[in-house]
Order: sequence, then structure tokens, then C-alpha cells
Amino acid sequence: MTRVIRLPDPLSANLSHLRASETIAISAEAKRRQAAGEDVLDLGAGEPDFDTPGPAAQAGVLAIQHGHTRYPPNNGLAELRLAIARNLTQQSPDRTIDPDAIVVSSGSKQSLFNACFSLFGPKDKVLIPSPAWVSYPQIVHLCRAEPVMIPGEADWGLKVSAQDLERHTDKLVRGLILCSPCNPTGAVYTLSELKAIAAWARKHEIWIIADEIYRRIFFGEGGAPSFLDLPPEDTERLVVITGASKAYAMTGWRIGAAVGPHHLVKAMAGLQSHTTSGANHPAQWAAVTAYNDPDVEQAVQRMVDAFARRRDRVVTRFRDDAPGVEFVEPHGAFYFFFRVDGLAAGQSMTGQTFCERLITEAGVALVPGGAFGDDRWVRLSYATSDKTLETALERIIEFINRLGG
Repeated sequence: MTRVIRLPDPLSANLSHLRASETIAISAEAKRRQAAGEDVLDLGAGEPDFDTPGPAAQAGVLAIQHGHTRYPPNNGLAELRLAIARNLTQQSPDRTIDPDAIVVSSGSKQSLFNACFSLFGPKDKVLIPSPAWVSYPQIVHLCRAEPVMIPGEADWGLKVSAQDLERHTDKLVRGLILCSPCNPTGAVYTLSELKAIAAWARKHEIWIIADEIYRRIFFGEGGAPSFLDLPPEDTERLVVITGASKAYAMTGWRIGAAVGPHHLVKAMAGLQSHTTSGANHPAQWAAVTAYNDPDVEQAVQRMVDAFARRRDRVVTRFRDDAPGVEFVEPHGAFYFFFRVDGLAAGQSMTGQTFCERLITEAGVALVPGGAFGDDRWVRLSYATSDKTLETALERIIEFINRLGG
């Protein structure tokens, strides 16, 4: 009898462009090697290495104990939306944020998805400065729109200008996704640069989705410049993505938020009502405390100070001990992006090859730049302990010097 082998049914065309997250894959590989007994230091993580501040964590525990475990409001607790609005208004005092212009979601990634799915569809183009976080083009593809990657200038921190965007603008361009402080480079757009981009978007009636999840992790005075620092009339088509994950070390609590025009926020909340519904109820109460408690604010400042100190250490080591390596000067977030394609004497070198050899030969896990759209580069995360960072830097510098030897 002939055996009939059934092949799996084809998957939906919705997933035709979908790729698994490379950053998650790197972290999983590092953990696999560590579990197998290998001496591997993971500098690929995209989350703070600090614990959630105590008052916020305790507020989550108390929320469970007090019975806040039923369905929350779909668009977020009123108390949390008010806390986020006050926080954003404090950071951008020339603009008063309306709590009703905020929708809370299960992490900022869902906020991004909700915004894109509500704004973009087939035949639309969405511009994305490159290198860019791995999920931006994937989310745009899931909306059946077309992501258009715009390469940044290496001598300008791999950022893009309004002129760069103008060169890629046609009648099908409907949106721009811009991250500042930037993952993966740590670059930060100045207020004048944001103003020029806002003017370009207004001229062409293009929506700006501003991913500002790293805004509080900024190494200059005050917070990082924001589109919210511009007059409302200059940013009528603006969605700002924020959340508790990075600044408050609450990545696993999954609390993100989007701020935008009322009609769009209403549409995003409607979409959410048919997908996840409201975000985790106890986690929202934890976030209320995170945004309101002065002790948490002091903890945030200590975290930012630690990231700044580590940033200085990474930059100093590369300048002193690997002077030929090109890198982006990081002014925010907790990433260091450096170029590797010319490091191996007489050999071609990609970010993928560099990272594969580094984890095997030196026991350090980094993320190849190809994950972000440019495989000439590599991303290092200094969201790790000072001791781990120091040991990893020693191994990386030694490995780079061997390559050039």
C-alpha cells in the first residue's frame, strides 16, 4: 500500500513577509549556550538589567490582593491615562496632553501595531529610517502596506534628514515611523531636526508615528527632544508611542500607550477591543505608581545615571583600544552600534559573521546589524552589570585586535 504523506496546509498570505525577531533569537541562543555550560556573556538584550522599582512592584502585588483582577477598561484605567498625560505634559510643558487622547495597550509594540493597522493598508508606503528596530517593517507588512527603508548617513549618526525623506516621497507615502532615542544606534534627533521633519510631513499630509519609548533614557539636559515639544498645529498627524517598559524597568509587565488625535485613538481602541482588550489589570496599577511616585522617579534617575556611566566606559574603551573602529556616538537608550565590515585584514566581514565568530571564539553575544537593515554593523547593549560589561569589553577588544592582526 502506498503511504500518503499529507503536507501542511499553506499559511495565510498575511504572513508572507514575516520573519522571527532576530534579537529574540540571539538572546535564546545565548541562554542555550549558558545552559550547556558555556561561558557566554549576553550583550544582546534590549531591556534594562534593573529590577522594577519597589513601589511600582508592590502596587502590582496590592492590586492583585485587592481584587483588581477582572477586565479593565478597554482603553486603559482612567488613573493610568491621567498619570501618563501628566508625565508627558511635565516633559513637554508647552503642550497639555489630554488623557482622553491616550490608549493603553499590552506593551508599546501593540501600540505601534494598533497605530499602523488603523492608518495604513494596501498600496500605502511607510518610510522607516534605517537601521531600524526589527519589528517596524514587519508590522507594516502585516498591515499589507509597504515599508520603505531610508538609509541614514554614517557621518550623521545614521539619522535621516527631511531632505532624505523628501527624495523618497511620492503620492503613495502615507506614513513615517521614527524612533528617537534610536534603537539600535543610540542616536537622538535634535529639536530642529524634528521640526524640519514635521514640516515635511505636514507639507505632504503624512502621518508620523514617533516611537519615544526611550525618551527618558537620555544623556543630555532634561529629556530627549520630542515631537510633543513642537506646536500642535505643526504636528496634526502625529502618534507618539510611549510606555513603562524601558524607563521604569517594566518590560515584562507589558504596559504601553499611544497618544494621538481623538478620532484615531478611538479607532485604535476599537481595534484593540477585538484583539487583546484592555492591558493587564494589576500591571496597569503598578504603572500608575511608576508614573506618580517620587521614589520611583529617583530610581529612574539612578538607572539613567548608570546607563550614562556605562556608555562613557564603552566609548572610552573603543576610542582608546580600538581606535580604527567606526561607531555611532550614543546620546540615549542603552545601545552602542559599531561597524565591523573592514575589521578583518584581507577578508570580508559581515555583522552576522562577526557575531557568529565572537560568540564562538570569545563568548560574547551581540546582535548583527542585518537584523536592523545594515549588516556592516553590530549592536552592543550595555544594559548589563558593570562587571559583565567590563569583562565583555575586554573580550570584544581583544577579538577585534586579533582580526586586524
